[in-house]
Amino acid sequence: MDRQTISHLAHAHHPIASPISGTNLNRLLRRARLGPDARILDLGCGQAVWSVRLLELYRDATADGVDLSDAGFEAAWELAVGAEVASRLSLHLGSAAEFTAAEPYDLVLCVGATHAFGGLGATMEAINGLLAPGGLALVGEGFWDRPPSEELEAEVGTYPDLSGTVAEAEAAGYRTVYAHVSERDEWYDYEFSWTGSLMDWALRNPGADGDAAMAAALEHRKMWLDGYRDRLGFVTLVLRRTP
Repeated sequence: MDRQTISHLAHAHHPIASPISGTNLNRLLRRARLGPDARILDLGCGQAVWSVRLLELYRDATADGVDLSDAGFEAAWELAVGAEVASRLSLHLGSAAEFTAAEPYDLVLCVGATHAFGGLGATMEAINGLLAPGGLALVGEGFWDRPPSEELEAEVGTYPDLSGTVAEAEAAGYRTVYAHVSERDEWYDYEFSWTGSLMDWALRNPGADGDAAMAAALEHRKMWLDGYRDRLGFVTLVLRRTP
């Protein structure tokens, strides 16, 4: 079972796909304060929850979602149809790092998907090529809230602390105009939803795929519970491009 399918199954009950509650998602998106006829790009859109919510908030905006897998596209369309925004949403199957656009966007999102570009700094540089002057980037990234051991860092990833993360995001020509640091309850809800959804699917689908899903869930849960729990933070930054 490939990584994209596992991720899709794991996010079945938490389609925001980051340690962020619905209330705080709305707070973040309202901070964008988009103008008329805004163009939105969601890189690594998954089930397009962020894009659909933006289209609900900004009734004349349009959005493009890009993802390497179309596993979440059916759910995205169902969500968009239910919210009556499907006519303003376009989904594109392909690499976020290779996506090109004829016109720049007023808001570019990349939440929990900076690995597609090779890290936060490279993500911000790539967004520069897609964003209109003075536009907004909304980027979610991990940071070490407490210093990890060498073994944990090698297993989870190399991140700076919160201050270093903000500095890295701004280095490509941005200023942070708002941010949300995920709270402990948001992390626990996200992680137990991730592992629980995958385990539940595995138990209902015995066989090779079920075994693979269960193994992935147990490995992830151990890495969280015994590793990065209460050490790894997650910040979602609202950044405006400087002139």
